[in-house]
Amino acid sequence: MTEAGQSRPPLSDLALVQNPGLGAFALWRFGQGFQADDERPAPLALAFLVLPIVLHRATLNIVTSTNRPSGLALFAAKLGKEREQLLAVHERALLLRELTLQSIAVGVSGRLLSLDYSNANLRANTPEPKPKKLVLPERVRHFGPAAEKLGFWFSKLGTPQVANLLRVEF
Repeated sequence: MTEAGQSRPPLSDLALVQNPGLGAFALWRFGQGFQADDERPAPLALAFLVLPIVLHRATLNIVTSTNRPSGLALFAAKLGKEREQLLAVHERALLLRELTLQSIAVGVSGRLLSLDYSNANLRANTPEPKPKKLVLPERVRHFGPAAEKLGFWFSKLGTPQVANLLRVEF
């Protein structure tokens, strides 16, 4: 209810999905994937590619259908079969910049993420105590695993190689 006693309209699907809390969760899972092998934090610039990929249904489906060992090169090749889809990642990254920043802020304030300002790195923290298993709605269930897979793929390459494969500019 609002202050005037009126009920609020239900949130749109866009508002439900494109929110900083869900974005913080996706960035946390991305960080977990990036840190999986050597605990090294992710370059902050790469975090700006996560939401444009996982919040776009067609791109999310390609991430989900690509095996983890296949790597970013195969994902980019699949995405590049429809060149517009590959080129759209850069445009969506620009459009979702503010949401990514808000998501980082929510993640840092909730202690899911740590930001190293001097080195421009993002680290996924291990929450204490260990959280209970989340039960997510069907429409967002694949965000976490997809973001984690992206983190793993990105960790195998340098930032310039990731940018080149995904045709984005930082």
